[in-house]
Amino acid sequence: MVESSVVMILFGSFLLLLLLGAPISVSLGVSALASFLYLGDNPIKLVQIAFTSVGSFPLMALPAFILAGALMEAAGISKRLVDLAESFAGPFTGGMSAATVMACMFFGAISGSGPATTAAVGMLMIPAMVDRGYSKGYASAITASSGGLGVVIPPSIPMVIFGISAMGMMAPPEAIAQYGQFQSVSIPKLFIAGVLPGMVLAGGLLIMNYFLCRKYGYKGTTEGWSVATTRTAMRKGIWSMLAPVVILGGIYSGLFTPTESAIVAIFYTLFIGFFVHKELKIKAVMRSLETTTWLTGRVLLILFTATVFGRLLVENQIPAIVASSMLEVTTNLYLIWALIIFFLLFVGMFMETLAAIMILTPVLLPIAYNLGIDPIHFGIVVVCSLSIGFQTPPLGENLFIASGVSGTSIEEISIRALPFAFTSVLAVFIIAYIPQITLFLPSLLGY
Repeated sequence: MVESSVVMILFGSFLLLLLLGAPISVSLGVSALASFLYLGDNPIKLVQIAFTSVGSFPLMALPAFILAGALMEAAGISKRLVDLAESFAGPFTGGMSAATVMACMFFGAISGSGPATTAAVGMLMIPAMVDRGYSKGYASAITASSGGLGVVIPPSIPMVIFGISAMGMMAPPEAIAQYGQFQSVSIPKLFIAGVLPGMVLAGGLLIMNYFLCRKYGYKGTTEGWSVATTRTAMRKGIWSMLAPVVILGGIYSGLFTPTESAIVAIFYTLFIGFFVHKELKIKAVMRSLETTTWLTGRVLLILFTATVFGRLLVENQIPAIVASSMLEVTTNLYLIWALIIFFLLFVGMFMETLAAIMILTPVLLPIAYNLGIDPIHFGIVVVCSLSIGFQTPPLGENLFIASGVSGTSIEEISIRALPFAFTSVLAVFIIAYIPQITLFLPSLLGY
């Protein structure tokens, strides 16, 4: 009886505060505190759990990757990556918008953030597409949709958060008895597992883009491919292309951890910006630090309130109840995958990705274990599903950024982005139903 009352207080106050327009961190913190007081626990326990949650070493990667992404834009790295992608477009139907998808993949392999990818690529590619005859709505929609790749292509901030959330959760004994030992969760493993799923999502966007561009008559350049232009773009962009190689190569070769790789990315960008491209100014560095401080503070505030919220869920056995009730509906793995994906898509429409991962991992991961789903595979599907939330209203951060860059209404961009959202959902189902897409590279590299 006490358990059901706590759940009512926890979720009731959380949903009420959200409906009243309170920030998600406030909603999580107040509902958790109300539950602690109801249970008669000392509120200092809330502070202790919160402090422990933000004191983990892997979490240092979060501000470092945010800073690296901000600095790369200021250092001219993102501009050169976009020029390189554009040089490959040539006379291909929808070549410029295809180049936008490629540019988002390149930049996503550096920044780890969906909104940062959309902003950096959008500022360069949306005006370029409009100059080539694309409508502003379509140019904004393809950029907003491709920006979500920033959190799937490694390194990825949501993968870091999932890794931290999942590391402390052991597989239930009954799941181990039925399916054997599960592999451990680590951030490098999640990063390498995200490569092929990221390509599947990007491939879906490119196919949809081709058919839509053929329908709207968006042709490529009349002069065809230019070897000289491509060579020039590659020469100018060589240091930019080396950035993901340095970052990811160092992680997978074991030279440094994901946390250390984020610091390497910052120093690499500073060196390129100041001494190679000579475009980075002290004022831009200060602005990047300001952006990082603001974003990191926001994320950490959500992290420690979500951790307390999650701890209350686990202590009151809510994940086990959800898991058993879901398994009572059906034991068909494909149907449960469909339920989980649609639930994540729905949550992604209303909740920030990082907050959703922190709240839902303690609830959904035990379900995955009870079905024999690999935790790495599960984590990638969660991140891929929630990445679609960046391009779907009402929250859709990428839509707002693309709208701000192009001056087009959110409504028009949202309608134009629907085919891309549909394609991305299909791609997520393919990734979920074929585990080898996710697990092939980690097993090949001996993880």
